[in-house]
Amino acid sequence: MIQFKLEGEFIPLIQLLKATGLVSSGGDAQMVVIDGLVKYNGVVDYRKRLKVKKGDIVEFAEHKIEII
Repeated sequence: MIQFKLEGEFIPLIQLLKATGLVSSGGDAQMVVIDGLVKYNGVVDYRKRLKVKKGDIVEFAEHKIEII
């Protein structure tokens, strides 16, 4: 599991995927979200501008990201 320390109130899902290195660009991040490959707190979520906050869990490609 990847632990991501949040600086501030939230981070957009697209930026989170880039910041953790799971995708190489914002375009790639948008595509994996649109294609339904990302889960937010256990549910597939298609919102590119989703605000991820402390305590949330994001899953993508066998990786889990815990927001701390």
